[in-house]
Amino acid sequence: MTDTVTLSIDQAEKLGLAVLEDNGFSSAHAGAIVRSVMSAQIDECHSHGLYRLIGCVQTARNGGLDTKVLPEVIDQAPAITRVNAHKGCSLLSFETGLPYLVEKARHCGISVLAINNSFHFSALWPEVEQISAHGLVGIAMTPTHAFVAPAGGTKPLLGTNPIAFSWPRPGKTPYTFDFATSVIARGEIELHRRAGKDIPEGWAIDADGQPTTDATKALEGAMLTFGGHKGSALSTMIGLLAGPLIGDVLGHETHAASEDAPGNPHHGEIIIAFSPETFLGAEAQQHLDHAEDLFERIMAQGARLPSQRRFEARERSRQSGVTIPKALHDELVALTMAG
Repeated sequence: MTDTVTLSIDQAEKLGLAVLEDNGFSSAHAGAIVRSVMSAQIDECHSHGLYRLIGCVQTARNGGLDTKVLPEVIDQAPAITRVNAHKGCSLLSFETGLPYLVEKARHCGISVLAINNSFHFSALWPEVEQISAHGLVGIAMTPTHAFVAPAGGTKPLLGTNPIAFSWPRPGKTPYTFDFATSVIARGEIELHRRAGKDIPEGWAIDADGQPTTDATKALEGAMLTFGGHKGSALSTMIGLLAGPLIGDVLGHETHAASEDAPGNPHHGEIIIAFSPETFLGAEAQQHLDHAEDLFERIMAQGARLPSQRRFEARERSRQSGVTIPKALHDELVALTMAG
């Protein structure tokens, strides 16, 4: 018996929609969520793929997420758009605010989209790549719940606090990176726990502040920042920009929903777009071409660009479909029947 299941992209999308819609999500929210998790699954980013639907359903069942509310767009300033998610998932808010972000960036040269009061679980690179697909440079940042100890600390205080960046390269895949400021994404530790595998040293500490390779103890303790104090400072910056700057909360002020309480899993996200054409006018293409020299010199040394493996995985998935653990597939199918 095989321990994996391979689905066509269409089959995987239909399964994802069924999981969400059978559990009370509106078609608008379900569509936005599935577009995001499928982007990750197609690129073989398993920690942010179909697996994430389980957490969405659990959060909704625990009362920590409004599955039908529509985002509210607020035209804050010439270069600033705010979207109040009203405790809905951030993804529909992003898709709703994206046209404003793009239009204002082209007009002002720079534009900010602030998403408030949202439930956020997804990878950021699908968002910044949607921005670079418009010929803009995109940056996105968001805090998470307090899972990470600050450098020198022993208890969770910071989030995994990811940051993503995408630079447009017309005719080529964009230069994109997306990484947590923790050593690894929390989802990777969760996947190790589900598989009964140890985690590498240096990822986390246990509840007593001692190093651990036990995934369960790591989830009970605290994750570590990458680069020690450097990752800790960057994580703090992200918490400030995507928190107090946009009138939202800090990561340690949020809590996941549980069976006992709906918690407070809602926080902010900040997305910034730059328009090379507005910055540079008729010289924009000249300077974009200049940027290509850097990418070519990186690759000439035998180094790879960030996301290169992801783009290669994308081509494989388009041809062969997506492969997930059978246990995950069975769990997702069960959610459609239970809904």
